Amino acid sequence: MQRLKELYRENINGIIGTLVFHILLFVFIILANVKVKEDMQEEEIVVDFSQVEETPEIKEEQLKQEEENTPSTTQDNSYTQSRSNRAVNDAAKKDPFFDEAYQQEIADAQKLVADVNKQLKKEIPDMKQFEMPEQTTEGIDPEKISNTIYSGESNIHYSLEDRYHLRLPIPVYLAKGGGKITVNIWVSRSGKVVKAEVQPYSNISDPLLPEYALQAALRTVFNSKQDAPNPQKGTITYTFIAQ
Repeated sequence: MQRLKELYRENINGIIGTLVFHILLFVFIILANVKVKEDMQEEEIVVDFSQVEETPEIKEEQLKQEEENTPSTTQDNSYTQSRSNRAVNDAAKKDPFFDEAYQQEIADAQKLVADVNKQLKKEIPDMKQFEMPEQTTEGIDPEKISNTIYSGESNIHYSLEDRYHLRLPIPVYLAKGGGKITVNIWVSRSGKVVKAEVQPYSNISDPLLPEYALQAALRTVFNSKQDAPNPQKGTITYTFIAQ
């Protein structure tokens, strides 16, 4: 026992040194492992970021490529359409259906349309410059005044309750064609026609008849009537016989 104590005393420093060495070695190994793990984690993070940044660049390149291809496609479509139109025109020229007779019919139709448009554009002459003969009732008993006036084979008939004409223009002498035109009139209490409107008509041979009738109606003067409606509505019918 005494011998063991002596050995312990002689070797205590060596034992302690050995323990300290092993402890330091163990700590160093642990620190080295921690450093290796940190390096591995940092490398993985770098790899992930590089992959994320590369994706938009790929998409941008794809978009640029699509934009470059689009105009080319549009030009191809326009070129194809142009060639198609030329092909149709060439086929039309070679088709027997498009012969000279057919072309002449088209030209005649176009001329007819032009003539009609030209006729429609002609201004209706100013009717106010045409003087019309008038029938007056001055000095005539109102009870003997008729609302139907004859001028040769033509006649004028008006309907206006409890009113009679003082001046009645007769436009039939201006007409070259025949037909019947009825005009709605609105008469003031003083007897003036304040408004006139031609009713729908048909079967007339002179396109100016409605204008003749309208101007004659506007020039008509009736007797004054203070208790009449204001305005009072009535009609005047003009029957024209072809001259």
